[in-house]
Amino acid sequence: MKLMNKLVNKQHQKGFTLLESLISLVVLSIGMLGIAALYVEGLRAGRTALYRTTAVTLAADLMDRIRANRGALVAYAGAPGLNNCVNQANDCTPAEMAAHDLQLWLDDIDARMPPGSDTAVVFVPGPIVNTYRIQIEWPEPGYDQPLTYTLEARM
Repeated sequence: MKLMNKLVNKQHQKGFTLLESLISLVVLSIGMLGIAALYVEGLRAGRTALYRTTAVTLAADLMDRIRANRGALVAYAGAPGLNNCVNQANDCTPAEMAAHDLQLWLDDIDARMPPGSDTAVVFVPGPIVNTYRIQIEWPEPGYDQPLTYTLEARM
């Protein structure tokens, strides 16, 4: 009789019960949802990093254009516009070149930054050195306020 009880108990304890299987499925599902959330957060951080890097590159590009055309002064804070003097027989004035550079830069902003991006170029004359401030602002999903990058240089 003892031997029969052992055989019967052994048969009942083989494998998993349905409840244990369902619990392990729930735990696995929660883990998979956590991994998916981390993946989405990684994608969002990657997009934000890409826009930040692009803003840094674009601001440095305009600052290089300003350094190359130091005679324009306040013209880089003025109105953009494409001029016929670029790549032509006649030379551009510093102000015309500044307007042309600014228009090309704004076109690049429109192409590489998200819709709704805003820019500002501020020229602050000083007694000895002049200051240029370039600011790029763009909307970023998940943030209450737009993100901003500002580059300031004294020349």
